[in-house]
Amino acid sequence: MLSAGERQQPSVMDPARNNLKLTHHTSTTAPSASEATSISMPPNTLQHIWVVTGPAGSGKSTVGRSLQQALGVPFLEGDDFHPPANKAKMSTGTPLTDADRWDWLIALRSAATTLLIPSNPSIPAPAGVVVACSALKKKYRDVMRVAAYGSPNVRIHFVYLKLDRTELYARVSARQAHYMKPGMVESQLKDLEEPEGTEWDVLTVDVRGTAGDVQREVMRVVEGVMVAGGLGGGEV
Repeated sequence: MLSAGERQQPSVMDPARNNLKLTHHTSTTAPSASEATSISMPPNTLQHIWVVTGPAGSGKSTVGRSLQQALGVPFLEGDDFHPPANKAKMSTGTPLTDADRWDWLIALRSAATTLLIPSNPSIPAPAGVVVACSALKKKYRDVMRVAAYGSPNVRIHFVYLKLDRTELYARVSARQAHYMKPGMVESQLKDLEEPEGTEWDVLTVDVRGTAGDVQREVMRVVEGVMVAGGLGGGEV
């Protein structure tokens, strides 16, 4: 795990300022078996962890914040959980290794599950949390899936933002003062393992359209999953 001195303080967006909330809920427990005694919640309420995934330039942060605002839940920016050493490597065009990403993923997963627990018994637990995280390989997504282990009422979903190589390069090149440089897109695409049919908890969304079109499509598929009781996946 990352120590407090190894990474910057992550930013968590406060959903209390948002007015848009979906009401499709059906059941919740604590995010992990070890935390089950620390939370008391209605027996028929689901909590959802929405992991917005894809390589650099696919729009994870933009889509994630839009989804956070619509659902009225907290948001975690995965980039905030990278330790300085990881950011330094990426800023010089050095690809991250599996070892570099391991503690990052665990810290991000831990932060997401912690947010599902009410900080005060008198305050209702959030209906879920949105996480922006590249999760390029299946084993990285498997690390995040552990968040729902031992918690039958917690559902984890991956919203994979699919975009072609040319557009990814164009978007990253247009960024200003970001540690992720255009050359890193190639290394991310080499690592990328696009979700297959066996990953039933993945929703694939083509993001070649405008920001507004993409956000509406993401909300459409997310609402579809929630109406279906928290299950579902596929390419749209």
